[in-house]
This record gives sequence, structure tokens and C-alpha cells, in this order.
Amino acid sequence: MPQIFYTLTLIKSISGIRGTIGGSAGEGLTPVDIVKFVSAYGTWAINKTGRKKIILGRDARISGNMVNSLVVGTLQGLGIDVVDLGLSTTPTVEIAVPLERAAGGIILTASHNPKQWNALKLLNADGEFISDAEGKEVLVIAEKGDLKYADVNDLGKVNNEENYLQKHIDLILALPLVDAEAIANADFKIAIDCVNSTGGIFVPALLKALGVKTVFELYCEPDGNFPHNPEPLPENLTELSKVVLSKRADLGIAVDPDVDRLCFVCEDGNMFGEEYTLVTVADYVLQHTKGNTVSNLSSTRALRDVTEKAGGVYYAAAVGEVNVVNKMKEVNAVIGGEGNGGVIYPDLHYGRDALVGIALFLTHLAKYGKSVSHLRSTYPGYFISKNKITLTPEMDIDRLLLKIEEKYKKHPHSTIDGLKIEFDKEWVHLRRSNTEPIIRIYSEGTSETVANNLANKIIADIKEILK
Repeated sequence: MPQIFYTLTLIKSISGIRGTIGGSAGEGLTPVDIVKFVSAYGTWAINKTGRKKIILGRDARISGNMVNSLVVGTLQGLGIDVVDLGLSTTPTVEIAVPLERAAGGIILTASHNPKQWNALKLLNADGEFISDAEGKEVLVIAEKGDLKYADVNDLGKVNNEENYLQKHIDLILALPLVDAEAIANADFKIAIDCVNSTGGIFVPALLKALGVKTVFELYCEPDGNFPHNPEPLPENLTELSKVVLSKRADLGIAVDPDVDRLCFVCEDGNMFGEEYTLVTVADYVLQHTKGNTVSNLSSTRALRDVTEKAGGVYYAAAVGEVNVVNKMKEVNAVIGGEGNGGVIYPDLHYGRDALVGIALFLTHLAKYGKSVSHLRSTYPGYFISKNKITLTPEMDIDRLLLKIEEKYKKHPHSTIDGLKIEFDKEWVHLRRSNTEPIIRIYSEGTSETVANNLANKIIADIKEILK
């Protein structure tokens, strides 16, 4: 395999701190940076809640043990007790925070980023990602460096807690809409790809608890050596598709390294489509629980179609899990998430959770009684095209978006996150990058051609304005 070299990167954002391992302090995610930002977060958590307990968990990245040691030691130095879940998942840590009455939680994972990345994902006392305002407070504390550590008699203690895998599974099994008996009776044969991270521990354990007897495991050794790009996209799941076909499995399941994204492969080896993970789970939930749904602006219209068919109301949120969660609470949504395979089921907790997504999907499939590909064919067929246009650094992107908005002002549109314009059942969403002079252009249509044509039309509009 050819060696690939990566630029050192450190990204400080409201959702956490992520970066590549190594390099100079302030340029990559170095030990100095880890201690700095964990100190700031721990200080913020104490000030916010008055509590001195933090939940910690990590995915199986190669750097995870090193980062974990630094985080534990830093929190102890602040006088904070640490409940260390060890190899875990993002949703498991989210569940543990309120159960343990902790001040917050830290998940050590760079999600779908390659193995040289790691990150500190930061949670509040509700086990949800910190808000924009809270994230800025943490960053201010980090930059000011006004930190106070505990003396030797007040250092924090560490409790290594290994029971949350079972606790998470038990909570899922207790949900009224999860029917383990129906799943067991369906006698599914399932192939799984867990990209050699913690899904290799949690997904087989969940499937066993749901009564699935035949599981074909692909990349389930949690050693952090990702065998392919860990983002669960079609181009990265070709081996899973081959296993589904060769083993004559009923379906394939893929998760990302921290198990908050979920997608499926049909029994014929074709991709179910990560956009349709949420659509399908929502369809099942809405059949039994009347209510509203939420996804972000860049997610498929199919969720709106399914919701309205069930008599509910669909709402769009700005991109970002915290924005989706806030909107779900505002409109009392019964299900929500993101088109990247993120399912948020509030009856369990307000966070993307691939494990509860698997349980609800398999229950739906078992009761449906037909193939995965047949189930997929029952949903509206849409295609999303993703493009971007690079501008000069001095370009006023906000002004450019205003001109596009003015041109299409007679069409339904939203400006809560960039600019989204609707054309009957098609739409286009323009979002500016926060780090470079780029406009990302997402478009959806009833076919690939329609989606691409819509994107090209908007790109042509932008070029005309730039003239």
C-alpha cells in the first residue's frame, strides 16, 4: 500500500477539538493541546454544574490509549472523578452521563476521519453535545489559560466501568418498538463491517441479544487499523457487499468507528443508501407513534414525504447534530437525525445512535416480512448530488448568497444555514465553508440527472454573478 502523507491539522470548534496526531504544539493534536483543552473543558464543567465527575469513552483508534491517559490525568489534576468506560461508543457515553449524574462527558473519537486523526467530543450534563455558546466558553477558558488545579489531597479518582455495553443493550431491548422475538423468529443472516473499531464489540453483542444467530463478521477486531476509509459510504463498503452475496446474507450492516452512523447493504449487494437509514427507521416509528420529524437541511426530502404520509409535520434544522436535537425538542419530534446515517430516537436519548437504529430497523424488517431491497423500493427515490465551487479569499460570500436568494425569492427558501431553495420536489442547498473560501452545493432530484442539472444551474448563476 502506498504511503500517504497528511498535513498536520488542529481544528478548534464548538463541538470539540480534533486534529492529526503529532507535530508541534498548536499545529496537531499533541499532548500539550490535549491537556490544554481538557483543562478548559473540565473547568467549564465544574463551573457550570458544581459537579466533579466526567464520563470518558473512546473508539479503538491507535492513538486512543495515549490520548485517554492524558485526559484521565488532566481531569484528576482538576480534582474531577473519572468514570472511564474504556473502549465504547459515542451513544453509550451519551447515555452514561445522565445515569451517572456527571457534569459531562468526553468521547475520544474523530468519527469517520482516518486513523491519524483523533478528537475530544464534548458533552454537557444531559449527555448531549455542548451548544455553540458553551463551546465558545470552553475555547475562551483555553485561550486565557486561567486554570486552577487541585492539591494532592483533592485529586480526582478513576473508576473503570465495563458494564455500559450491557446497560446500553438492555435499554434498547426495553423499548416498546423493539421486538427481539420478531427479529429472532425472522432468522436473519447478517454480515457486518465494523472497520476494526468498537462496533466490533458492540454490534455483535447487540445482534446476539436480539436473537440473531448467524453473523458474518468483517473487520471486527478493535485494534484501530482501519482496513479502508472508515466513513460508511458506498465506495468504502465493496467488501461488505461481496460478503453479503457470497454468504447469501439477508443484509449487511456498516457503522463508523464511534458507532453513531449506520448504513445497510441489500441482499442483492446493492447499497440501501445512508440517506434512507433515517427514512426507514422513521417510517417504522411513525407507524406506531404519531408525531413530527426533523433532519438537517442537506438531508433527503424522502423523510418529509414519509412524515406527511403518516400525518406528521416535517421540520428542517441547520446542519449539525446539536441543531437537529434542539429542533427536535422544540417541535416534540418522535424521531429525527441526519442523512449521513444518523438516527436520533428520543425515547432512548438525544444523540445519534447506530445501535438503536439497528434494533428498530431489524424489527421493521422482521414485521415487513420481505427483502431489504423490496423494503427500499417502497420509499420515494431521490438522488443527492454534492458539489463545491472555490472562490477567491477576498470574495464576499455572504453578498453572493444574498444575490442568489434575490434571484429565487419567489421560491420557498430558508436562510437558517446558508441558503436552501426548493423547486417543487427538488432542492438545492448552498453552505459556506468555515475554514476556506468554498461554497458547498448540495442538490436533490428524482434522478441523478435532475440533481446534477440543478447543481449546474446554480453554479452557472454563481459564475454569472461573479462576472
